[in-house]
Amino acid sequence: MNPVNILCKACAGLAFAACLCALTAAGAGAGEESSTDSSGPIAASEFVDIDCARLYVETRGDRADAPLLVWLHGGPGGTERPLFRYFNSDLERRFLVVYYDQRGAGRSFDPDAPAASLTIAQHVTDLDRLIEHLRRRPGRNRILLVGHSWGAALGMLYAKAHPDKISGLIAVAPVISFSEQHRREYAYDLQEATRRGDEDVLRDLREIGPPPYLTPGPMMRLQRVTERYRGVEFQTHNHAAIVARSMLNGLVTPWELFRIVQGNRRSLEAMHQELLAFDMRREVASFQTPIVVFLGRHDRHVDANLAAEYFQTLQAPQKEIIWFEQSAHDIPFDEPQHFNERIVEITQRLKILPEAR
Repeated sequence: MNPVNILCKACAGLAFAACLCALTAAGAGAGEESSTDSSGPIAASEFVDIDCARLYVETRGDRADAPLLVWLHGGPGGTERPLFRYFNSDLERRFLVVYYDQRGAGRSFDPDAPAASLTIAQHVTDLDRLIEHLRRRPGRNRILLVGHSWGAALGMLYAKAHPDKISGLIAVAPVISFSEQHRREYAYDLQEATRRGDEDVLRDLREIGPPPYLTPGPMMRLQRVTERYRGVEFQTHNHAAIVARSMLNGLVTPWELFRIVQGNRRSLEAMHQELLAFDMRREVASFQTPIVVFLGRHDRHVDANLAAEYFQTLQAPQKEIIWFEQSAHDIPFDEPQHFNERIVEITQRLKILPEAR
């Protein structure tokens, strides 16, 4: 759901970040591909114009002729591009990785854009236009979608609508039903707080109240409770250090952090009612493309068992569940090396990525 907590938590430390502006300017702009060699490395950034929006796309990889891996971040509106590059950039050695800031998120955020443009259908349309844009280049017909949280739901909707345009989908901690996950998350937090005798959390939960939540505010407060019980991030991360290193390495700029938070908030507000009514069990019963689901054993934010239950009924030519035993919701960041290795293994098995020689 809201995957930008690592970045958001570090915003309080932005006073020192202003001193790093000069060091991070290289990560702020759009440019052209750094190599024209069809087999050489690629480092490119651009804005793609789609339906009155300029959507930011960054493409990186050691080989321009490698299969495409398109990241679909969570939220909606919660760009994870800096985190994906921080934790999972090893994938750039085997894939041509496309980091895509969805409409209303990150560098695609436009404060003047109408909130009505932020819909599930528009996100699916945007992704289709992006895929078509990527496929225009010769040899770029092997496309793997990897979506996290809301991004996994977006990828599933896209795979259902356009199975001929992708080679496979990896759904990481996918959202199945927003309203059902809120109920399960609240029930878990209440049970755990009661078991621990945690009066502070019990007081918070009484103030929040049980779902449904008519606005994003209570939902965000509930997530903070779940974070205390390691149901979002299972591993311990030094958020300030991650953001500082990300800025020093040009992955994110100080001024961009404010846009990330602003875009996430606006997307959640604009799409909240539509998301509450969304249920993947009604939307997608079968796929024509291979699908693999990554689930964190300790995910209490987007209940992993709900996704596992749904997946058992799903029809697909190839399907598989992989459990990450030391992860909660943020699997790519809880177990990055294991996550990266499994993606390579899966794509080799699906013949998207050739075996290493």
